[in-house]
Amino acid sequence: MKLELPDKLYYSIGEVAKAFDVNTSLLRYWEQEFPILRPKKNKKGNRYFTPEDLKNLKIIYHLVKEKGYTLDGARIALTTNSKISETVTMIDRLEFVKAELQKLKDSLTDKPENEQP
Repeated sequence: MKLELPDKLYYSIGEVAKAFDVNTSLLRYWEQEFPILRPKKNKKGNRYFTPEDLKNLKIIYHLVKEKGYTLDGARIALTTNSKISETVTMIDRLEFVKAELQKLKDSLTDKPENEQP
């Protein structure tokens, strides 16, 4: 999953929800369910996610939404399998390579009709 977020120190819960295409209530719920997800809060209680929070959230999202784990299953996987982060990173890289290859393919097949090879 490729996130469309600018490089910043902190992201609002709305920005994160939009990037992951989930509701803000789901992020607040996951915050209660997963100890590794702890966004900072200001005096008003607004949540601000760090890049590390986004990394953890991406792992949770991968397990729950993409792999179909239950919340308990995802929690167990996070505590017992240290390779999950590496797997998610590898999936991101592969998706990037796939997108680049698709762009290359599209550019090769979109030649004008009157152009000679």
